[in-house]
Amino acid sequence: MPGYGLPTQTKGMLPWKWAEDKLTRSRNYFLATTRPDGSPHVMPIWGIWVDSEFYFSTGRQSRKGRNLAVNPHCVVCTDRAEAAAVVEGIAQEVTDMARVKSLDEAYHRKYKPWHLDPKLGQVFVVRPKVVFGLYEEKFVESATRWTFSE
Repeated sequence: MPGYGLPTQTKGMLPWKWAEDKLTRSRNYFLATTRPDGSPHVMPIWGIWVDSEFYFSTGRQSRKGRNLAVNPHCVVCTDRAEAAAVVEGIAQEVTDMARVKSLDEAYHRKYKPWHLDPKLGQVFVVRPKVVFGLYEEKFVESATRWTFSE
C-alpha cells in the first residue's frame, strides 16, 4: 500500500481466510459505482460471497443498475470499517438462471424471507481484481492487498 509507510515484508499480513470470513459474514455491504458524468455513487446493498465471488441484485432502473450498464467497474465494501474487506472488480449480469437458482438458498438463509429473484432486479456477480484487508487494531503490520488475474 504505497504512501502509508507500511512494512514491505509479508510478516503479519492477513490470511485470505480472514477476508473471506468478513465477506461472507457481513450482512450489509456498500457498493460504489460511477455515474455517467464521472461522479461517484455509493449505496448500501445486500449480497452473498460464494466461491470467491460477490453476488447481489439491483433494479435495472436503479441508479446502481444504470451506472453499471455504462461502467461495470465497482467497489464492494463490508459493513464494518474497523475490520474491512474491500473488493475492487467488474460487475457482470448473471444470465444463467441455473446459477441464480443455486445461489438462492444461501441468499434466502441470510436474508429471510427474501429470495434472489431476477424478477425483482437483475443479479450481478463481482469477480475481484483487487481485495484489501484492513484491520484497525493491527493496521500497520496487517494491511493486506490480494491481486487476482483474469
